[in-house]
Amino acid sequence: MGAKNCPETPRQKMINMMYIVLTAMLALNVSAEVLEAFRMVDSSLLHTMEGVEAKNRQVYTAFEQAYIENPVKVQEWKQKADNVRRQSAEMISYIDSLKEALVKYSGSDIINAENPYDPERSNLVTTSGDTLEIKKDDDLNGPSEYMITQKHANNLKEEIIAFKDNLVSNIEEDDTEFRETILSMLETPDPEKGIKDSDEQKTWESQYFENKPLIAVLTVLSKMEIDVTNAEANVINYLYSQIDAGSFKFNSLKARVIAKSGLVFQGEPYEAEVFLAAEDTTQQPQIIINGKEAEVVDGKAIYKVSTNATGVFKWSGVIKYKTPAGIINNYDFEEEYQVTAPSITMSATKMNVFYKGLENPFKVSGGGIPVEDLTVTMTNGTVTRQGNEWVVKPTDLDEQGNGKTKVSVYANMGGERRLVGSSDWRVKRVPDPVAQVAGIAGGEIRKEVMQIQDGVLAVLEDFDFDFKYTVTEFEMEAIDQAGYTVRRPSKSNRFTSEQKDLIQRANTQSWIHLVNIKARGDDGSIRDLDPVSFNIR
Repeated sequence: MGAKNCPETPRQKMINMMYIVLTAMLALNVSAEVLEAFRMVDSSLLHTMEGVEAKNRQVYTAFEQAYIENPVKVQEWKQKADNVRRQSAEMISYIDSLKEALVKYSGSDIINAENPYDPERSNLVTTSGDTLEIKKDDDLNGPSEYMITQKHANNLKEEIIAFKDNLVSNIEEDDTEFRETILSMLETPDPEKGIKDSDEQKTWESQYFENKPLIAVLTVLSKMEIDVTNAEANVINYLYSQIDAGSFKFNSLKARVIAKSGLVFQGEPYEAEVFLAAEDTTQQPQIIINGKEAEVVDGKAIYKVSTNATGVFKWSGVIKYKTPAGIINNYDFEEEYQVTAPSITMSATKMNVFYKGLENPFKVSGGGIPVEDLTVTMTNGTVTRQGNEWVVKPTDLDEQGNGKTKVSVYANMGGERRLVGSSDWRVKRVPDPVAQVAGIAGGEIRKEVMQIQDGVLAVLEDFDFDFKYTVTEFEMEAIDQAGYTVRRPSKSNRFTSEQKDLIQRANTQSWIHLVNIKARGDDGSIRDLDPVSFNIR
């Protein structure tokens, strides 16, 4: 049961809106017209509450009658309802006592022969039956002193919180929507601080009871009483519905069809259960599907057909059920299902090939099959799942694409593992890097630029993977001043002092060659790089 089962009536909505408007008007002026409007709203609230109380009495009477008929079945729920009635009555009595105390605090007289009833004045009927004439409808000080200074508003808030906690304790914990509905009917939060508000944060107590005229405070309390009564109504109706919650009723019989899936792939069977929503174990319904009577077991029939072609297919039937009066009722149904061919799309996220030794991101689209029902395998390496994607890591090269590396996708359909797609892939090795100095792979370079470089880099150009190479050794070749070709080796990626001396002594238009370059990749492999030559400018 949720909020939709206990809506406000149009009259209640109108009264709540009137209360909001009148409260806003108080900020402008406490005129006689505003006070009279509050009297009207208060009177309407009390009249509405009488109607709700009358309906509540009918529910309690229904509990009494149900208990007489079946005490074992009803006892638990009647006891809870009786507790709700007692707690609600105590809450209303407490609010009534606040009203009476406020009226007396601001000044009042008992209406009697010596003080006859004046229709122009407001009045309050006490719990003892006396009628008090309210002398000061517009009293601002009395309510503030009694409710705020003397902390009666704080006590009221605590009583409301305790009351609503007691109410929701009667509601099943899994019925969260209905529990929230009851709690929202009796909310006591502090108001949010507006942009134009002062530094002092308002509280729930000050919002409703501070610097408000007496008649407005009485109207607020009346609204709280009707909130209590409405909450009581919703909870006892909920409790009454629980009496038969576990009993089967045949007052709303409908045909039910539950298919394992409305979308099936070609070659897979379409299967659905057809049954009457209410089952009587003493008799079985008659179920006719597409003009043929179906076998019924435990009130259900199984409709199962092969799916050799794609498309949308309809099927229908009727459930015949005999009532206790001997009348046969018909419950028609019509369903459709769609048959489609399996459609699996596989793609490498970064490139259209796999690279040996790398974790290659891989996507699979199941064409309507949930990702969690898919399994991916391969013949050359391993596949691991990461979220809604996979990572493919080949172990051997297959650059010719001769079928050595095959990726297969399986789907869990109807509890069975079925191959829905496969494809062949090439496995290439990570390409060789290019040796670079100062960001260029050979060609003209200014001498002063060459002199400030620290060494040689191995760069993978246009490669999307996070994979790096590091130069481990190389030789620098140049012509010295005597005209002889000399070579100076380095056992790292950095220029040695001898190599830097060659650069220092190089003449304009001379060439410096880097040869026998070797680089190690992140996977530990060693690559021989092409030589690079620089023309000194």
